[in-house]
Amino acid sequence: MTEQRLKEFPMGTKAMLVAIGLAMLAGCATRPSPDVLNPVHQPVHPAHLNASLHTDEAAPSRVNVLAATNRSPDTARGGFGSAWADNLTYEQYAFSVPPGRKDTAITYPTARPDPERQFAVIRREQLAKGAFVEEALRSTQSDGTVGIFVHGYNYSYQEALFRTAQIAADANIPGSPILFSWPSAGAVAGYVADRDAALSSRSDLDSLVASLSASGKVKRIILFGHSMGGFLVMETVRQLKLQHRDDVIDKLAVILAAPDIDVDVFRSQLKDIGRMPIPISLLVSKDDRALVASSFIAGERARVGRLDIDDPVIREAALKERLRVIDITSIQASDGLGHDRYASLAKFGAQLASFESGRRSTAGDVGAYVFDAAGAAVASPFRLAGRVVGSQ
Repeated sequence: MTEQRLKEFPMGTKAMLVAIGLAMLAGCATRPSPDVLNPVHQPVHPAHLNASLHTDEAAPSRVNVLAATNRSPDTARGGFGSAWADNLTYEQYAFSVPPGRKDTAITYPTARPDPERQFAVIRREQLAKGAFVEEALRSTQSDGTVGIFVHGYNYSYQEALFRTAQIAADANIPGSPILFSWPSAGAVAGYVADRDAALSSRSDLDSLVASLSASGKVKRIILFGHSMGGFLVMETVRQLKLQHRDDVIDKLAVILAAPDIDVDVFRSQLKDIGRMPIPISLLVSKDDRALVASSFIAGERARVGRLDIDDPVIREAALKERLRVIDITSIQASDGLGHDRYASLAKFGAQLASFESGRRSTAGDVGAYVFDAAGAAVASPFRLAGRVVGSQ
């Protein structure tokens, strides 16, 4: 395992490797300012604004995103910072999405936006809580599903929002996905502060989930957490369980992508939560180097996002704990660290949805699987084929 190989290096070398890894997490490109949240009215052509996700790829498409955040407003620049707010703020956005994109890279709007190359906000509106919930219910899919995305460490509000728009566009998600943005410091050096901010956000995410669950129209809530956002998701579900909110938990479909969670902490969370009607899905990669850095910061303790499904112990544990552990290493990452594969996974959403709906009510709906990007199929690690087969 990488953690074992890391121990072979001298302490100074390990510290240097971790520093390099964290620096790469920040990315090489200039990070977007809150200015990118300002709606763009020109030069987006009116015909483009009415284009649906299923029309000519030559025209920019449009996606809508709902956002709830417990960050404090940045009144000077019109966005949200890293300070913690006492109350949630609710917003609704419409995005113009450039056509013909080949990867998950997001090109932010400049002073003179180019809709053929750049993502851009074309409408922004702040909502009261009641109006936000009504809009979310209006966007519920035909089967009663609503989705919430919880971002990870080192994200600004605008970065998380644009990422949600990219995922929605690539997955052809009907309606408006919901972003829950917690007060990440948005800085490489803010790892510890971010963990505290994630923990402090449990009740706010709890409140959002419970508000949506209260409607009989909502049959299922997909709670998708990436990296440290996965830690927040698990802590929120644990809190709901301790509050005896089984009415809410019964509607949850938890998906954790590259979860930055200590393995022993995760085991404790599972013990408190107990068996969920819809098994928890873990999207893991053995070569996630960002989680190597996270492991080092945490005293070289293993992270859930790097579970090795080739390990018989892991396969047995997945069955025992009723987990779906899906290795997505075959999907190309864009960050150089193998930590953002979840963003590329969006275009395979139909295959994953088919996998889930086809196996949800069977006895073999848990275990270890491999996602084969070449064949666009989820399969047992022992039978990579064009269809879903059971765990061995």
